[in-house]
Amino acid sequence: MTDAERTTPRGTVLAFDFGEKRIGTAIGETAIGIAHPLTTIHAADKQRRYAAIEAMVREWQPALLVVGLPAHMDGTEHEMSRLARKFAGELARRFNLPVTFIDERLTSAAAESSLGESGVNSHKRKAVVDSVAAQHILQDFLDRNGRPS
Repeated sequence: MTDAERTTPRGTVLAFDFGEKRIGTAIGETAIGIAHPLTTIHAADKQRRYAAIEAMVREWQPALLVVGLPAHMDGTEHEMSRLARKFAGELARRFNLPVTFIDERLTSAAAESSLGESGVNSHKRKAVVDSVAAQHILQDFLDRNGRPS
């Protein structure tokens, strides 16, 4: 068992692709190791945004929250990194759950590519690209942290 496996809570994991206008969400289970897109939160105001997240936390009862951490291609952080960290801190305080980060560089491009390869037309892609990006974030997390033996 690796250190990551010892420290990663087991069970349901809820992931977020944070944006100021939209937040993509995905769900997965550490025992299975497969992430699924969930929904995109379109609420612009903080109160409705967190009400939507609270409903998901109540429904799915996650053991862990994962937030994609944006960065420049060289790995340096920028303004959206700061906002994603602030969002993660707020999640931890509001829901009393552990929150971890995963590098989200290129996840939106990967989501666009996945949707294109699946034959989803560009108009429909806009509606789901954020939740599919969250799926890529969560799948990366699950792949890195392995499944229990």
